[in-house]
Amino acid sequence: MALFFLIPLFTGLIGGYIFKKCTDEIGHFIGIFAVVCIVLSLVLAPWQILLLLLIFTLVTTKKLLQQNEYKMNHVDEEQEKLDSSDNQEQVLSKPKNSNLEMIRRYRGAIY
Repeated sequence: MALFFLIPLFTGLIGGYIFKKCTDEIGHFIGIFAVVCIVLSLVLAPWQILLLLLIFTLVTTKKLLQQNEYKMNHVDEEQEKLDSSDNQEQVLSKPKNSNLEMIRRYRGAIY
């Protein structure tokens, strides 16, 4: 297995570290260079490593989706508890035959 892909990979990782630590414009250029190096290392990587990366990505994505679904279901259950008839808030509404006008203000001036 050829290990030529490690050279741009380590170059990209070092560039990413410099990008995180540097606040000047040169840091942005180094960040772009780091992204290009990492993509190049993925292109040069052997198929065995790409397959492992694909499996890792699929497993991680599946776990994150399960966690997200759990959170959404938990939020929905809490919302149903709040919407139950025992916890209903009384909403005060304006009577239909009321002659109240709305006063609008902008910077203290009434218009």
